Amino acid sequence: MTALFEDLLGQTRAVALLEASLVKGRLAPAYLFAGPDGVGRRLAALRFLEGVLAGLQGDAGIRRRLQEGNHPDLLWVEPTYQDKGQLVPASKAEELGLARRAAPQLRLEQIRDVSRFLSRRAVEARGCVVVLEDAEAMAEGAANALLKTLEEPGEGLLILIAAKPEQLLTTIRSRCQQIPFTRLSSEQLAVVLERCGEPAPTADPPELLELAAGSPGGLLRCRQAWAALPEGLAARLLDLAAAAEPLQALALARDLAEALDAEQQLWLLGWWQLALWRRQAPAAQLQRLERLRSQLRAYVQPRLAWEVALLELAGI
Repeated sequence: MTALFEDLLGQTRAVALLEASLVKGRLAPAYLFAGPDGVGRRLAALRFLEGVLAGLQGDAGIRRRLQEGNHPDLLWVEPTYQDKGQLVPASKAEELGLARRAAPQLRLEQIRDVSRFLSRRAVEARGCVVVLEDAEAMAEGAANALLKTLEEPGEGLLILIAAKPEQLLTTIRSRCQQIPFTRLSSEQLAVVLERCGEPAPTADPPELLELAAGSPGGLLRCRQAWAALPEGLAARLLDLAAAAEPLQALALARDLAEALDAEQQLWLLGWWQLALWRRQAPAAQLQRLERLRSQLRAYVQPRLAWEVALLELAGI
């Protein structure tokens, strides 16, 4: 491994493929960085682009500009929410206090911007470069527009980052060189957390470690989600017993829908499923929670979806 990728831990195969492209000077028009969230895909994209722009020896100035997002030949695109006619990047939604009632998307207008950016003349590099985060979050129209761009890539370079590449169009995947990323071992997880100045995972609840599944970024998000839960809400879910009072189940559904946004509800549902599985809950209960997950993702009214599910699970 060259010094360029020395801070990317546990991704030997991905680094080997990226280094081979740089050494041979044979870059694919598009790459698909596929693997779990939070295991270094974003860092790998930054280091790879640094290698594209400055060579394997790297360049501190270019590294800083890429990380700050102010390189003139780089366009970094992430899913957005729509708010009052404006597109709000997912990373800014919480900071702006945006109500996140639906999942963010990569939208048609964003992909059109990508196509225009890739077709323009680069300022400093040989060609413009674009990174699409959470590429599986593309709406259908956006995916079709991206496919047209991939069919005529020009001199630009496109990197797609996806945790669930199977959700992308097969024709999109076939036009990208896939770079696989894997989960980290517990030892590697601890090292990455230490480098980030974060506490070691030894004190985390076991469910959080299992949900993170070898992803440092995933564990940090789990910690944040766990800390943000209203006091006692998770315990009320676990204490929901068969033959519970209907008002108890309905009150819990109300509090879940009112206190948590869409992403928080889905995260808590995943935690609840895991907690019930660890308690050896009946398969029918776990299947009912999976149906609830599908309903929440399909934008069914959250409170109604929770009410029906909790009443059924309580045997009412």
